[in-house]
Amino acid sequence: MTNEKHHPELLLPAGSLPVLKISVLYGADAVYLGGETMGLRAKARNFTWEEMEEGIAFAHARGVKVYVTANIFAHNADLKDAERYFSRLRELRPDAVLIADPGMFRLARRYCPEIPVHISTQANTTNAEACTFWYELGASRIVTARELSLAEIRELKERIPKELEIECFVHGAMCISYSGRCLLSSYLAGRDANRGACTHPCRWKYAVMEETRPGEYMPVEENERGTYIFNSRDLCMVDRLPDLYAAGIDSFKIEGRMKTALYAAACARTYRMAMDAFERSPQEYAAKLPWYREQISECTYRRFTTGFFYGKPGHDDQIYDSNTYVRAYTFLGIAEETDGDGAVVLTQKNKFSVGEKIGIMKPDGRDLTAEVLTIRDAEGREMSCAPHPQQELHVYLSEQAEPFDILRRREEA
Repeated sequence: MTNEKHHPELLLPAGSLPVLKISVLYGADAVYLGGETMGLRAKARNFTWEEMEEGIAFAHARGVKVYVTANIFAHNADLKDAERYFSRLRELRPDAVLIADPGMFRLARRYCPEIPVHISTQANTTNAEACTFWYELGASRIVTARELSLAEIRELKERIPKELEIECFVHGAMCISYSGRCLLSSYLAGRDANRGACTHPCRWKYAVMEETRPGEYMPVEENERGTYIFNSRDLCMVDRLPDLYAAGIDSFKIEGRMKTALYAAACARTYRMAMDAFERSPQEYAAKLPWYREQISECTYRRFTTGFFYGKPGHDDQIYDSNTYVRAYTFLGIAEETDGDGAVVLTQKNKFSVGEKIGIMKPDGRDLTAEVLTIRDAEGREMSCAPHPQQELHVYLSEQAEPFDILRRREEA
């Protein structure tokens, strides 16, 4: 399969309505989101029905698809709510619903039969027979288990019906458990990861205690910040696009429904520009690899891995000894509009001050550096700094910021 004929979809996460809009405007072909129930990211902001309706309308007006998660493993007590959920989705008409549980699949086909069904990665689909099983039931896409190699994905594409699409995660956090089927959160915190309430105990600190010596805690492997023996590095494939294209993957999926708009913008813009360049010319893509790597490394991330794409990762490829994110930039806010005096209006996310140099990140790939000239609150009072998150600010900058530009500050190493 050549890159000239193959145009994979770029699929971005949306944990909230503002992040959905950023993902759409910064290059996504599709976004995925969750309602307030039925998804596996209960701690994300998620969408009310009104927000979901607005988000779908915003995306569709710009030719971008919207997929809605319903990938919990349901208990009997969940089924009535699931029926109501799918009935409401039928009215909103997203482009697909993501499902892992066979019972939820049956309910979706019954209550919103017009909406295509994508099989979630939580279903652990690892072989061609399983893919065909779901296809014969009516699924149009499989999100493969994260444990598959590129060679296995290529073989899948050769053996499954041509109409059945394959979606794979290509960037973001990796769960240490097989396809995310983890019981740690349920056991240690009473929060079921498979019903959307994971507390991420894989990122807690651990030690070993020998049975006959209670109370004596011995570190497994430690640095100055502690021990994190269950962590995985973050997946990143922006510099391996030729291999992803060659595997025939139909949708490149970015993880991160609990991440910021800055993360969504950086991932969407970088992967969009990299994919477009590769489809124009592999040589153009190769020449810009340093820029793609730099851009993707400047959003919030841990150390990177290629996951299972090239076979089972070794210890040094996947596990690492700190749960600390590297942060090159601090997210300050999204430019919402320009007021009558020419100031950019934003809802502040982190503190910044008059006289600082901040960055303006634009969807088209440009990055401007601007000085903060003046800050005023919603009542017009001048301020020397903006210390309060979620405060409406009117900010005069030395460079022009337009609606949906990201404002950020580079942090010192």
